[in-house]
Amino acid sequence: MNDKTKKLILSAVFLALCMVLPLLTGQIQTIGQALCPMHFPVLLCGFICGPAWGAAVGFIAPLLRFLIFGMPPVFPTGVAMAFELCAYGLLSGLMYRAFPKKPVYVYVTLILSMIGGRIVWGVVRLILAGITGGSFPWKAFISGAVLNSIPGIIAHIVLIPAVIFALKGAGVKELK
Repeated sequence: MNDKTKKLILSAVFLALCMVLPLLTGQIQTIGQALCPMHFPVLLCGFICGPAWGAAVGFIAPLLRFLIFGMPPVFPTGVAMAFELCAYGLLSGLMYRAFPKKPVYVYVTLILSMIGGRIVWGVVRLILAGITGGSFPWKAFISGAVLNSIPGIIAHIVLIPAVIFALKGAGVKELK
């Protein structure tokens, strides 16, 4: 099986995980916002399959999840999440391939990707608020991007590198 086929299959698995993992939060919005379950597979997809696949899975996931389950609400939440998760997949894939293959750079890539994605989310929310005549104050950005997401941020920093290191330890080669 060639790398393109492997990436397609793995990306489909990551997209499926984006559909299923939020169900583990019991559809309780507060828990889902805190744990950010869709972020895990998107970030992993960027690391494993590369920036294009990670970006595609990230953009599609919240919109497809809305079509299937009605959550997250498509506007403005789902639209902003689509751009945020697209940035996660893109940035994690780009940086993981650009940085030296040392364990510390897995963390650097992850943290920079999370920061970049949250900035994208904030900018999109600001643009959407401007289009609709609403507002998106700084306090809402800090609350949504950081304060409400602390459990998820910690879980990402603990679990995603563990998965990457386990895959490397198991001899899984990087897809080109």
